[in-house]
Amino acid sequence: MAEIEREAMDYDVVIVGAGPAGLSAAIRLKQLDEDLNVVVLEKGSEVGAHILSGAVLDTAGLDALIPDWKDKGAPINVPVKKDNFYMLGEAGKIRIPTTPMPPLLSNHGCYIVSMANVCRWMAEQAEALGVEIFPGMSCSELVFGDNGEVKGVVAGEFGKNADGTPSDAYEPGMILNGKYVFLSEGVRGSLSKEVIAKYGLDADSDHAKFGIGMKEIWEIDPDKHREGTVTHTMGWPLGRNAGGGSFIYHIDNNQVFIGFVVHLNYKNPYLSPYNEFQRFKHHPMVAELLKGGKRVAYGARAITEGGWQSIPKVSFPGGALLGCSAGLVNVPRIKGNHNAMLSGKAAAEAAHEAIKAGRSGDELTAYNDDLRSGPIAKDLKRVRNVKPIWSKLGMLSSLMLGGFDMWVANLTGWN
Repeated sequence: MAEIEREAMDYDVVIVGAGPAGLSAAIRLKQLDEDLNVVVLEKGSEVGAHILSGAVLDTAGLDALIPDWKDKGAPINVPVKKDNFYMLGEAGKIRIPTTPMPPLLSNHGCYIVSMANVCRWMAEQAEALGVEIFPGMSCSELVFGDNGEVKGVVAGEFGKNADGTPSDAYEPGMILNGKYVFLSEGVRGSLSKEVIAKYGLDADSDHAKFGIGMKEIWEIDPDKHREGTVTHTMGWPLGRNAGGGSFIYHIDNNQVFIGFVVHLNYKNPYLSPYNEFQRFKHHPMVAELLKGGKRVAYGARAITEGGWQSIPKVSFPGGALLGCSAGLVNVPRIKGNHNAMLSGKAAAEAAHEAIKAGRSGDELTAYNDDLRSGPIAKDLKRVRNVKPIWSKLGMLSSLMLGGFDMWVANLTGWN
């Protein structure tokens, strides 16, 4: 097959994915040098289109990136007022006191947010700084330089047949070249998987672990709504041979974000995570909350759960992995957006220094070093034993031993 001819555009930095990591990188680059040419490519029809995330946001990342985010009108308005944790049985529940839990599991000072709205706001901040954002532009392949480095991406290609041959409606897309390419695709992005395999970025890390999270947004009876309340559960309907849990977050406007996560190491091959989510909604506590309400949105996504041990090398020739592409979720805290933002900021600072020094296409080792020794490392290393404990022991033993381990880390500062 003849080589496809494509138009090309050149940038200083090309960013794949307009999530919290990619947008943070774009914002930080323009904060450091307004003359840098930065482009963000987003496969969704608009920024936030592929983000159905009711999240409890630790603002550490945003505080570091945009300290005056409150004054700039960020859609972060619902502070966490109450934390609930329940162990569920089929017909009842036991409330687990939060007092003996490690302080790092507390949601005090965090906010319940729609990450889709937060990312739309971040996109506005980025564009105000001069960042170009192209929605509806999925990236189908990487472009490599003469020395094997990543130097760009192919974006906007469509119209291929199932066997990969061009159809009558084929459009070749275009090449966007960059001195550095940031991959912030989210979990198991196709380009991220390619660079991890090509450069052996996971050679010194443990095997990745994943979960699947199903989420819904509901409008509920105002009399049942408790703005600022965060509820997490474990137990039913999952049995001893499957791990996971649920969340229910009461945001404003009588809406709740409800979700169910199943770790993908379950032993029963017939288990259906989706069906378990449906069973969960029939629990008396949940059914009563949703009765008379209306589901307004739903979706699902994979979640990285390997933690500190599973993080690959995040820099490679010509680019870097950001956010969930690098697996930066703090599983016990059920939070990753703050680390995504911090990773974007750190990668941007490393790229800025490299470009300022006249470099391009090399490895941003300063970013990898920052991730291994900076605030992201501090956040993830102190919970690094929890996921292995969960994977090897039963639920009750995991709760006790994992909690003890986090308490030791909190009291001693040991990582």
